[in-house]
Parts: sequence; structure tokens; C-alpha cells
Amino acid sequence: MDRETKHLFEKHLSQLNKCHLDGTKVKAMTDEESKCFEREQKRMKLSNTRVLKMSGQIVPYRYTSCGHDRTVHYMYDYARFVLANERFYLEESREYRRSVLKGKKIVQDRRLAAPKSGEMERGVFESLNETQASLERASGYNRLEAVKYAERWWNAYNPQYHHFTDNCTNFISQCLKAGGAPMHGVPDREKGWWYTGDNWSYSWAVAHSMRWHLSGATKGLTAKEVERATDLQPGDIICYDFDGDGRWEHNTIVVMKDGNHEPLVNAQTENSRNRYWSYEDSTAWTPNIAYKFFQMNG
Repeated sequence: MDRETKHLFEKHLSQLNKCHLDGTKVKAMTDEESKCFEREQKRMKLSNTRVLKMSGQIVPYRYTSCGHDRTVHYMYDYARFVLANERFYLEESREYRRSVLKGKKIVQDRRLAAPKSGEMERGVFESLNETQASLERASGYNRLEAVKYAERWWNAYNPQYHHFTDNCTNFISQCLKAGGAPMHGVPDREKGWWYTGDNWSYSWAVAHSMRWHLSGATKGLTAKEVERATDLQPGDIICYDFDGDGRWEHNTIVVMKDGNHEPLVNAQTENSRNRYWSYEDSTAWTPNIAYKFFQMNG
């Protein structure tokens, strides 16, 4: 990256950090994303929540140019130190973004989906080599171990598991397994919840399938649906239907509660740590969003 572009991105980083700190609009940002920040600022004001400190860094991973026009794909890693009703916590996240530069100005900057597996770096996949007997074993659910796994791997990929482009449900399943949630149903992909290293159930990796498994399973991985997010504890699961059209698209795991007793979650695809559970800061959010809250059994 040349000196001029580097200088532009130093200023851009400052603007992004300030936007996350107090909602100050970044001119090059899309209207859709600006609305996300407006919703987030409104939520924080109503819930007596403030961002006390903000830090971030930009890591470019692709650079193209055509004449004086340039396009930069980059990772934006940030951390926010948050006070929510007299309780402090650290929220961390990674965004993949693209900026379009014309001359000495960034004219467009937008959030992207995470790159496909292998686009940035080659993944390493290894088999777990588990037997059917171990898959069927019964054990209690250890919430602490599930949360520890969510904290360890929220922004990385365990090489013992396959990595998907949309990795959110695969990540949640790994957390549940780390907590000792029992697997059941191998080798039928349409039954139960399980993973063998070279094969897995739909409920292991597909958000829509996990949501319906959690609602109806009576063996293996089971859960109880509750009405409110505040009923959840660390280790519990939230499912998201962003459009409210009956197709469930995302899952997160609760890792702690803020000072208002609201869940904070970890998730992948758009890797996040200690994110406020409602996802009003997401470009996927719509006024029709639907949630399902599950307390894990065991």
C-alpha cells in the first residue's frame, strides 16, 4: 500500500472507531449501515449503556487499482469497552470491509460477508475419528466449558472441524459439544445432531435445521424454549430469523450478561465477541426479525 493510501486509511480508521464510539456518521458508509448505528445508539441510550473506550485496527488483504481508482479489501478488528448499568465488559468483533478510492478520497466503504474458506488462507481440516459409540454417549451439559470454547475460538477456526463459508451454526455446535452435549443420530444426516469428521447432521451446520432440532428433540442434544432473552444464561442459544419469513439464518451462544441482565453473545461468520444479543447493529437486521431463545438441558 502506497504512502497516500496508507494516510487515507489512518484517517478512515479514526472515523470508524469514532462511529462505534458515539455513532458519528462515516460519509463513505452506506445508508443501510448508518441506520444500523442509529439503531444501536438508540438502544444504548434506552438501556443506560455507554461505550467508554474504542480501539481498532485495519488489516488490508487485497488491493487492486485501475488508473487513479483503487479498491481495498480489509479486515477491521475492533474492541469496545462498554458500561451497561454499572457493569463493564469488553466487546470484540471482526468485520470484512471494502473501500473504493478515487484520487485522494474514499468514496465508498461497506461491510462484506466473510471471505469463502481458502480465499484468504488455506484451511487445514482434520478428522475427529470418533466412533459411533462415543457419539451416542450420554453426559451432562457443562455451560462453563461451552463458554470457554466460545471464548477461545470466536475469531479462529478449530482445525479438527470442517470450516464452512457460513460457519455460525458449525461454531455453535462445536461450543455445545465442548460443553458435553450428547450427540445422536449418526449416520442419518436428517436425524439428531452429530459430527464424525467427514460427515455431519444438517442440524450441526445449518441454522434452520438447528432451530427446529432444538424445538423438538427428545434425545441427544435437547433444550427448553423460553419467552425472553433475559431468561437465558451463559451456554444457552439464540436463533435468528432476520426477515421474519420463517427461514432461520443465524445462531449465537450466550457468554455473559450485561448490567441490565441482557445476554451478550459470541458468534461466527461475522465473528463477534460479547455482542449485544438483538443484532440491531447488523445490516441483516429488519423490523420483522424473529428470535427463539433456548435453555440447554443437562
